[in-house]
Amino acid sequence: MIACVFDGRQVRVERNHPEPESPPGEVRIAVRLAGVCGTDLEIARGYMGFCGVLGHEFVGTALEGKFAGRRVVGGINCVCGTCDMCRRRLPTHCRRRTVLGIDGRDGAFAERLVLPEANLVPLPAGVEDRAAVFAEPLAAAIQITRQVDLAPEQHIEILGDGRLGQLVARVFQAQGLSPRVIGKWPAKLNRIRRLGLETARAEDTHPDKTADVVVEATGTADGLATALWLVRPRGTIVLKSTVADTAGLNLAPLVIDEVTVVGSRCGPMDAAAAMLAGTDLALEPLITAEYPLAEADEALGAAADPEAIKVLLRP
Repeated sequence: MIACVFDGRQVRVERNHPEPESPPGEVRIAVRLAGVCGTDLEIARGYMGFCGVLGHEFVGTALEGKFAGRRVVGGINCVCGTCDMCRRRLPTHCRRRTVLGIDGRDGAFAERLVLPEANLVPLPAGVEDRAAVFAEPLAAAIQITRQVDLAPEQHIEILGDGRLGQLVARVFQAQGLSPRVIGKWPAKLNRIRRLGLETARAEDTHPDKTADVVVEATGTADGLATALWLVRPRGTIVLKSTVADTAGLNLAPLVIDEVTVVGSRCGPMDAAAAMLAGTDLALEPLITAEYPLAEADEALGAAADPEAIKVLLRP
């Protein structure tokens, strides 16, 4: 089969990659559409030390199991079910987890992939593939609302006008919130303004320490430093970025201002599927390009363009 592989040095397309085998409890899935994420780009720069088939955002058709023949999305964390984290009902932090296309498990930039059947969520008939492919990052955006108490009267800032920032803004708006999105790219900010939300250019934003909540979704090493400029004393910063580079930070303001920092990663796929079915999130304008899987290396190059939002791959 065709697959896009990172070998630790470079990304390449393999036309004769071995077919995945499904161990007990897991099922093969034919990928219908996959999305390129900022994490995929970071892996190609050395994040996580991963080697294998890239990709973790997908919509596919289950080829076996109880969902055989149905379109599905899937949670990316594959867990043991027996470690202390699993017993504490924190499976996304399983001590022995593998993560689709990120850690120890081949991913979605292939014609077929394998996931535990327990990870799969069937899609309602009305959700089109080009919306369903957003399910995993949409779940990550929803996760913020599960971790932090948010209210309409709060001053909420979202740092980042890219892939995740766009989705966080849409989720928050669907929850009755009115965040401001701070970004660098006029075309991306225009997409936010068309939703009726406030935006600001990063270069025009000044440190004021008035935000109750700042969501850092810049995908850059200096995003936390910017968040510290904006959050009020005893406010909350939600960190979403995963980057290979590190930046020297003065963390003293976290102590002085008694700021709460919340790391936020994966979210509930069932809730994402339900939101896709029940809410018009205006996702189509976020798709900036679609490539055949055989041109996956070019697709990753296109996704690295600062003006790109979501690049898709179709087997």
